[in-house]
Amino acid sequence: MAALPLATAEVCDANSHMITSGELRALQPIFRTYGGRRLFAGPVVTVKVFEDNVLVRALLEEKGEGRVLVVDGGGSLRRALLGGNIAMLAQNNGWAGIVINGCVRDVDEINGCDVGVRALGSHPMKSDKKGAGEKHVPVTIAGARICDGEWLYADADGILVSGTELSVWSMNE
Repeated sequence: MAALPLATAEVCDANSHMITSGELRALQPIFRTYGGRRLFAGPVVTVKVFEDNVLVRALLEEKGEGRVLVVDGGGSLRRALLGGNIAMLAQNNGWAGIVINGCVRDVDEINGCDVGVRALGSHPMKSDKKGAGEKHVPVTIAGARICDGEWLYADADGILVSGTELSVWSMNE
């Protein structure tokens, strides 16, 4: 895992060749910032669901080991896929962050957790509980394709995804 998240703007400036090749991708700036951790980075775990958070919870019940859960919620703005209880679960299990192409709820509780969260917005309605969806599949959100095992970097400037872990040294190559 990266010791400290890299500044996304600096990474973009130093790695234009990776951007051109598609090895480094910037997500479109559509996400709002939640959670107590404003900067986060880690290897990606993906899940694809629609208005149902059973698989989201199941993944966040696992040991996070500094990973980032990327949730393709289909961009739904009708139900929340993450609430305060699940955010606390993510914090307690060592997840670095969660990026949701969908909504959250219990914003004050999420903001009290030491986990980074990016989502499209907040909505008070809870999700369905049917268990529908797919884990560990490629997802496309905010204009970028994201796969399990890639690396995600998030800070105040935006979100980057790389096929490999980035370091200060790779920025100078």
